[in-house]
Amino acid sequence: MPSERAAAFAALHRPGNPLILFNAWDAGSAKAVAEAGAAAIATGSASVASAHGFADAEALPLELALANAARVVAAVDLPVTIDFEGGYAADAEPLATNMKRLAQTGAVGCNFEDQVVGGEGLYSIDVQAARIRAVRAAVGPDFFINARTDIFLKAKPETHDAAMVDAAIERAQAYAEAGANGFFAPLLSDLALLERLCAASPLPVNFMAFPGAPAAAEVAATGVARISHGPFPYMQAMKALKEAAEAEYSRARAAEPLPIPAHRE
Repeated sequence: MPSERAAAFAALHRPGNPLILFNAWDAGSAKAVAEAGAAAIATGSASVASAHGFADAEALPLELALANAARVVAAVDLPVTIDFEGGYAADAEPLATNMKRLAQTGAVGCNFEDQVVGGEGLYSIDVQAARIRAVRAAVGPDFFINARTDIFLKAKPETHDAAMVDAAIERAQAYAEAGANGFFAPLLSDLALLERLCAASPLPVNFMAFPGAPAAAEVAATGVARISHGPFPYMQAMKALKEAAEAEYSRARAAEPLPIPAHRE
């Protein structure tokens, strides 16, 4: 069953007809997204961390991240992919251990990023490819490794150019050879550059939707195979919650009885 679910998840990545992932953060939000008609469930690390009172960048304790992943998997009858950031380790051995534990939750895949979490910049291509090989050896052949590059995330959108795309393509090729299944380039939103990346990448490309980004139909036309929503569903939900609470407290204050005047002799 797990391998069948993983295969079904991989088959949902169709260039031009992308898998839509409206990111969840816990079991309750995963159930809501599933009931809305999702084909699969994805978490976002920033959302999961914030929902538990932590910052992003692996400040959420590993044991809590794994427990939350297991609860999400148990809550829905759909493939689940977990944003596992940098795998909570730099070196191959602890990284492999952590990833094996993630796979044991029943998740069919994960996001795995190439920025140095808690450090500066990105891992070199050779180092990140070696990390991906260690993950693949740990999780087996079916687990979907969505290899994320933060080339574009680390740069201002107005600086995104063909040279950056060429650098991303080089990484996509190396990551594919190392055993990755998908390639995630968050915040690349220039459609011409995105189309160039999709055409050259040996892996299906994941686009992250965000406020002000091109519409899904435009993104799909570039050849993207997966559109995720990152932290924005959580932010939207928290905004709605805060506004509803503010309205309720405002009504309560307006309805407060007038103070009883002091008795005068």
